[in-house]
Amino acid sequence: MFAADEASKRLGIELVEQGPGTAVVRMTVTPAMVNGHRIAHGGYLFLLADTAFACACNSHGPVTVAAGADIVFVAPAHEGDVLVATAEERTRYGRSGVYDVSVRRGEDVIAEFRGRSRSVRDAPKDTTQDMTADMTADPAADGTPGTTKESR
Repeated sequence: MFAADEASKRLGIELVEQGPGTAVVRMTVTPAMVNGHRIAHGGYLFLLADTAFACACNSHGPVTVAAGADIVFVAPAHEGDVLVATAEERTRYGRSGVYDVSVRRGEDVIAEFRGRSRSVRDAPKDTTQDMTADMTADPAADGTPGTTKESR
């Protein structure tokens, strides 16, 4: 999964370690990642933690996606900081799971992330065609009440 993750690769995120329900990833904060306060933008910290989460929850085999996630920013990160995100599975039940990720700069905690995962029943399909059909379909054509050509 990580090998096909273009977003993470383009940001320089490296997969350092992976095991059943665990993963460690690393990223250096670049000048493009800092905001107007000269600290790392929270979105990049979230993305780093989310990447560790994704690697951990996909370590069991079935395609697994995020069902939700929360992050707490504990301390700022700065340009040049090397950040390490360590993900650990807390529990799996049915097709769901809970994972905690700590983002650190050395020994200092920068952020704490909790992700909730869900394994999909089938491999993802290309939904572009379905989305296009949904956007161009006339909602009233199937007799379903709702929007009509006249009310649009």
